[in-house]
Amino acid sequence: MSIAFDHTTSAQRVLFGTGRAAEHAQAAIEGLGAQRVLLISSGSAARAAEEIAARVPVAARIGEAIQHVPVESARAAVELAETTAADAVIAIGGGSATGLAKIVARDTGIPLVAVPTTFAGSEATAMWGLTEAGRKVTGVDERALPRAVVYDAALSRTLPAGLAMSSGLNAVAHAVDGFWAPKADPINAAMGAEGLRALIPGLRGLAADPDDLDARERVLYGAYLAAVAFGSAGSGIHHKICHVLGGAYGLSHSEMHAIVLPYAVQFNAPAAPEAAERVTQALGGRSAAAGLYRLRGELGVTASLAELGLREEDLPEAARLATAAIPDSNPRSFTVSEVEAIIRRAWSGDEIKE
Repeated sequence: MSIAFDHTTSAQRVLFGTGRAAEHAQAAIEGLGAQRVLLISSGSAARAAEEIAARVPVAARIGEAIQHVPVESARAAVELAETTAADAVIAIGGGSATGLAKIVARDTGIPLVAVPTTFAGSEATAMWGLTEAGRKVTGVDERALPRAVVYDAALSRTLPAGLAMSSGLNAVAHAVDGFWAPKADPINAAMGAEGLRALIPGLRGLAADPDDLDARERVLYGAYLAAVAFGSAGSGIHHKICHVLGGAYGLSHSEMHAIVLPYAVQFNAPAAPEAAERVTQALGGRSAAAGLYRLRGELGVTASLAELGLREEDLPEAARLATAAIPDSNPRSFTVSEVEAIIRRAWSGDEIKE
């Protein structure tokens, strides 16, 4: 057997501890030597934001973040950071808050500390995204990688049950798509597989008992590993489809990922048997695509893109846009009609059988 790859591991401090978000956020800011912090928070993270704001030197605040990061919001946040002479930015909330803070860090060069309250995983990658005129553009910039991440499983308790489940499945998508993304390698595969081994039982435990703190910690740990793997491997067919759908049609981010994933896996699995086998093992023996489809249903997540508001007449355009974005390195070749079939099945929520 011959093994060859080129892997880069990004430097990032991770502080993990339930009930210690404010303490760890203070430690992270002090470790950076920051004196003027721009604090960005999601509305649902208001309480955590107040507790952290009481312990760090806040120069300015943004109290709401919009998903998919509209370019207008990004420009305003960058301008605020510059006019207040912020020397660090801290994001408290889900992927929307982190995404906005990433653009600030990218454009100003100031360090970012992320305090996630969901299982989105954006905090562990250098990937950024912006939406302008209905089109989402993504990229990678090391300035957008949070210098420190503060994980506190208790913060995810503010998530509605449905959003917690879809956010966790978004993390599952990071691991799975990372198995065949352009820069996939054995290290990414190992981290993604370990992430799935924590995520799937953790999500099942959380669905059975929302107060199960051990399950929340497992999901958060697994989400981090999956995101690190994804951040290194890049975006594959699943994420490219979802980036198009989210940017062009404003669909709910985590639910969209939970819906599309089984169909993208069903398409790729015949050409990527080792990746499919990793998913099968994590699911306890069920085939990858069917197992992910059943897991989504088991966790009670929305079943179709139609339910999220995507119109059937938009499917051909979505397929054309997505086909142009999917990397040529995908393990299986694809056509516009085949990509449309993936999206159409996700739109109708077609059952995937063993």
